[in-house]
Amino acid sequence: MEYVLVTQGLSKHYKDFKALDGLTMHVPKGSIYGFVGRNGAGKTTLIRLICGLQSPTAGAYSLYGTDSREKGIAAIRRRMGAVVETPSIYLDLTAQDNLKEQFRVLGVPTDDGIPDLLKLVGLEDTGKKKARNFSLGMKQRLGIAVALAGDPDFLVLDEPVNGLDPQGIIEIRELILKLNRERKITVLISSHILDELSKLATHYGFIDSGRIVKELSARELEAACRKCLRVTVTDTRPLARVLDGMGVDYKILDDGQADVYAQVNISQLSRALDAEGCELLSAQERDESLESYFVNLVGGGSHD
Repeated sequence: MEYVLVTQGLSKHYKDFKALDGLTMHVPKGSIYGFVGRNGAGKTTLIRLICGLQSPTAGAYSLYGTDSREKGIAAIRRRMGAVVETPSIYLDLTAQDNLKEQFRVLGVPTDDGIPDLLKLVGLEDTGKKKARNFSLGMKQRLGIAVALAGDPDFLVLDEPVNGLDPQGIIEIRELILKLNRERKITVLISSHILDELSKLATHYGFIDSGRIVKELSARELEAACRKCLRVTVTDTRPLARVLDGMGVDYKILDDGQADVYAQVNISQLSRALDAEGCELLSAQERDESLESYFVNLVGGGSHD
């Protein structure tokens, strides 16, 4: 498999704090790579390193096969576009003038590509409206347009739907899919909004405390997310005794619900519960969500 980005034991320390701690990851060419982690897990630090905004304490990375320690890495980075933390836009300029400024910075000799770029991100009708009067979603799309000004084939987006309303989220999602499918742009998306990410990603990297704890494709993730039977009973204490006796894996959710990770005979389960003085109220098949998979992978709790 060909990779756009590979990191090898990448570390970034700030005095006693390890933002990245020997991180190793692989972003396949043509993928939408979901970079999943809690706030503070190291996602933005990784993005700042590969964009050349900071230097690693240890380890290295390669872009399109060029090592970050080689002189040619600056030229290779021109194949990247990025929106890091907040969109880099001039609030007192129109969408068109923002792109003109970026074209000048990049040394693009003509502004001919601006109308197509504005149409691509759905901002072709903003006219003389200044960016400060844009909605949050429009600002995010303008930021992506600025990132696309150099015609990159690798786009890095840091929490692109954070704070957006449902319509804004849909617009960003459709834009990312369009860029990936029609323009063949590889996309790295850092996010902690897992439900939205599951609608986009073809590959995942799960980061916790500055380390990748798991990398897998969307297909592998689908297989790993276990199906379960969500059962509702009058009391989960006798249910636990019955399931222990059956030797099946389960998780008690509260006093009245549990997830059973096995195929069980409902009639047999109901009879066994009845003998324990417990009534089976309902049973429904469910798939484990990306969110619950992530929580099980890295453990509960939260990071600042």
